[in-house]
Amino acid sequence: MNNINENKLLEIKDLRVSFFTPAGEVKAVAGISYDLGYGEVMGIVGESGSGKSVEAYSIMGLLQSPGEIIGGSITFEGEDVLAYSDNQMVDFRGNKVAMIFQNPMTCLNPVYTIGNQLTEALRAHNKDISAADAHKKAVEMLELVGINNIEKRMKQYPHEFSGGMRQRVMIAMGLICSPKLLIADEPTTALDVTIQAQILELMKDLQKKTKMGIIFITHNLGVVAEICDKVSVMYAGRIVEQGSVNDIFYKPAHPYTLGLLRSMPRVDAEEYERLIPIEGTPVDMCCPPEGCLFAPRCESCMQICLKKSPPYVELGDGHRSACWLRVQENMNNKEEQANG
Repeated sequence: MNNINENKLLEIKDLRVSFFTPAGEVKAVAGISYDLGYGEVMGIVGESGSGKSVEAYSIMGLLQSPGEIIGGSITFEGEDVLAYSDNQMVDFRGNKVAMIFQNPMTCLNPVYTIGNQLTEALRAHNKDISAADAHKKAVEMLELVGINNIEKRMKQYPHEFSGGMRQRVMIAMGLICSPKLLIADEPTTALDVTIQAQILELMKDLQKKTKMGIIFITHNLGVVAEICDKVSVMYAGRIVEQGSVNDIFYKPAHPYTLGLLRSMPRVDAEEYERLIPIEGTPVDMCCPPEGCLFAPRCESCMQICLKKSPPYVELGDGHRSACWLRVQENMNNKEEQANG
């Protein structure tokens, strides 16, 4: 393993994923890069259709036709994931990386008991484990995710569980092989607020115990503040801003990030303060506009935004933003330093 990758669990460089449809090429992920360290929690935020889940499926090797990875690299513990054979990919999924999906009801098999599904998930990746040991491990995992009366629960079917309980089962299933990376694709979306809080608390607790890395995909910035160390904000297949949770919440440097924050209810808001929506509609990914993809919806849009795509501007300590306003600010700062 290269020394430069020693502290990196996952490294994604210039990943590009396209869907080749009858209407044309849809660039669902258009060159994103980030890395995740051991024990880190990365939030990937953006509205529906921004490419969050497509990027996750690409890591897991679950991309369906007509989707295709057309460029970039995915490196896990120094190994090129895109070069894995089918057998290596099966071993990679489950043993090294696991995924929790958005809707647990569609992911659990309705005709098998919860116990059967948990033990099957373990035995699929660990051929040497006995049925008794697999059962014992499944019981331990259900206990870990806070499910009571376990022996009875092991014999029940998914429809006998509430939404929050099913999501706990999905977390147990994801963690049963002790993966080093967990990808959670909007795992709290279908749940009510109190259950959401319980699931987030559970995930934080498990993350501390197991020291696994987590990629947490969501459109809810409140969830990000609760669980993540750093954040990537996606818009129309691109990462428009990256930084620590504090940078994103207290020093947002992209108009889209600012728009997301302003449209989110706040506990400390005055009674008369209204939520400000982001005007306009998302980009048509079949024929995206020239220049910055957020420009048609941006209230700070300048002439250059409509013509040229902005470069990333480093704002210090891992915080960067792709916005012409930041480029202009940088130039002004350099001029002031030169004149000062």
